[in-house]
Amino acid sequence: MSRLVVRGFSVSVDGYGAGPRQSLKNPLGEGGEALHEWAWPTRTFQRMFGNSDGTTGIDDDFAARGFAHIGAWILGRNMFGPVRGPWPDESWKGWWGAEPPYHVPVFVLTHHERAPIEMEGGTTFHFVTGGIHAALERARAAAQGRDVRLGGGVATIRQYVQAGLVDEIHLAVSPKLLGAGEALLAGIDLPALGYRVAEHASTPNAMHVVMHKR
Repeated sequence: MSRLVVRGFSVSVDGYGAGPRQSLKNPLGEGGEALHEWAWPTRTFQRMFGNSDGTTGIDDDFAARGFAHIGAWILGRNMFGPVRGPWPDESWKGWWGAEPPYHVPVFVLTHHERAPIEMEGGTTFHFVTGGIHAALERARAAAQGRDVRLGGGVATIRQYVQAGLVDEIHLAVSPKLLGAGEALLAGIDLPALGYRVAEHASTPNAMHVVMHKR
């Protein structure tokens, strides 16, 4: 069966996965973009934007692993866009433009129905109103034996972790302090849920921690 994995999710030293006051201007919240400074220079991410250069090494290795053997994604609605409530029209098609970096089916959690959106490069956004279990069932079917990547945001990851559905979590702990925002793991007893640290590695830009669920 496909595993549900969190990969390359950036958090601050004080545990926030997004800054406060998220908006169209600041989709990751105020200060949240700084959490991802470990990823932007890597060869993996630079190639997403059509650049041939980029850094290699540990950060790039983890960035590349994040896309390996992935057959589908699950996103919370905030990760798809800033629109709240019923969809006012069909104009918003995600943060990434005409060709998103997913290249596989993506299942977006929402309370409001919307027809699927086919994008360039193999990405199709499907909108799921049946909750986290329904989204996972559909994503696993679409992944055809490959893993399902849970892209976030914070509230979505917390729901899946607390439900015991996430098999692997890779966090990139950025050497930044946000002071406020969305806390990723506050109040969650990871050992009691069966998680253990399986791997860790550090660079000047992040400490990478991989946890597996027994």
